[in-house]
Amino acid sequence: MSTTTENTDLHLSHLDEDGKVQMVDVSHKSATSRSATARAVVRLSPAAYQLLSAQHNAKGEVLNTARVAGVLAAKRCAELIPMCHSLPLDFVGIDFESDAAAGTIAVLATCRTRYTTGVEMEAMTACSIAALTIYDMCKAADKGIVIEQTRLLEKTGGKSGTWTTQL
Repeated sequence: MSTTTENTDLHLSHLDEDGKVQMVDVSHKSATSRSATARAVVRLSPAAYQLLSAQHNAKGEVLNTARVAGVLAAKRCAELIPMCHSLPLDFVGIDFESDAAAGTIAVLATCRTRYTTGVEMEAMTACSIAALTIYDMCKAADKGIVIEQTRLLEKTGGKSGTWTTQL
């Protein structure tokens, strides 16, 4: 893992001094451009991957449905995760990378905003829900589909600057 800026003030921001849960107060922060990209991997059995990839099965429909689900999830993140702020999203993009040899579909979700708090949770939520949608649409062929390696790849903007990880 690599970071371009180090955070020396390590604490759990959603807990107050007494250890009680709190929503972080961002009212004093300036709106800045912020982005985040997350990734998850959906691992399918060879048979399920072949069905997903077959032209007659309309792979595009599965992935397009997952794309729409991911966008909707990013827009509803604050309804799902209790301490997340509702924030205006300027962009949500969901992309896919297929690896036939490994039988995987990587889901990449990118969110952007110009606001007072970051969009990491929106990107992670979008990525997770897109992956779950692939599972839902393929589970008839394989109940053992695995969603793995869900993680933040990069975030930019805000007080802490840019953070990136290596795959």
